[in-house]
Amino acid sequence: MAKADMLGESLWDAYSNKVTTLMNNPQHQGEIFEADAEERGNKLIVADFGAESCGDAVRLYWEIDPKTDKIINSKFKSFGCGTAIASSDVMTELCIGKTVQEAVKITNIDVEMALRDDPETPAVPPQKMHCSVMAYDVIKKAAGLYMGVDSESFEDEIIVCECARVSLNTLREVIRLNDLTTIEQITDYTKAGGFCKSCIKPGGHEAREWYLVDILRDTRKEMDEEKMKAAADAGASGDFANMTLVQQIKAVDAVIDESVRQFLVMDGGDMEVIDIKSGDEHIDIYIRYLGACNGCASSSTGTLYAIESTLKEKLSKNIRVLPI
Repeated sequence: MAKADMLGESLWDAYSNKVTTLMNNPQHQGEIFEADAEERGNKLIVADFGAESCGDAVRLYWEIDPKTDKIINSKFKSFGCGTAIASSDVMTELCIGKTVQEAVKITNIDVEMALRDDPETPAVPPQKMHCSVMAYDVIKKAAGLYMGVDSESFEDEIIVCECARVSLNTLREVIRLNDLTTIEQITDYTKAGGFCKSCIKPGGHEAREWYLVDILRDTRKEMDEEKMKAAADAGASGDFANMTLVQQIKAVDAVIDESVRQFLVMDGGDMEVIDIKSGDEHIDIYIRYLGACNGCASSSTGTLYAIESTLKEKLSKNIRVLPI
């Protein structure tokens, strides 16, 4: 039967050739028996993991040389879809030859990348990425059994996106550093939410403790509150000139957000702070007009006067605003 007849041409084409080959002809499927491992002077570890979201399960066998902690041989059994079989097969192959400590660093992205025909084309459609999520979890299980520790001890951060292994702290930091405002931007910067998408918002294939929509909302709220506090502190202390550049920019942005930006946006425009330079007499704030404000006649008269007057009142009488 032709591929297109089995799955439909568009769906089948979403899988790499490696995936479709290993679905039907896995290279490492099978089991290792304890007696055989002991005869070779090695230790056998058997770990099981099941994905509640789809019912797939995998059993991982490691034959380990206890003198070097190296995984001499590895096999798997998979109870699930073809994608789970293919990803389990590649995961098993990646383990062979590594020490247990090295194997626990294998991620789901490593597995997915190894299944690609070329580096730029995903190996599976996004909704099937969760099948390779089992790889990292079952490896942790096996490593924990061998080392006599809880498998969760290998995690030192809260993982929000299991597919791309992106942590909560990383997401918060990236949003702050790059002033991100949309989920699409978060995915572009981190790959979080780019695969099975269950971490984006409630209602995906499995429930999550943390969702990107909530992290973005809460982080943006914290950023706005910090801007407002910086502006309030600057106005109360009259110490704008002695702030660091970053503090000055935050303070200016906070005042603009509170008192100016809404009026610019109503007219289809906006503005951004480009730089701040302090001289003997003035603190020069360089701005760039955006949208309808760019080229508007009042941008160099009434609008400019309103922005400058507001910043002088709330931050420093020495401020001078210069559009570029």
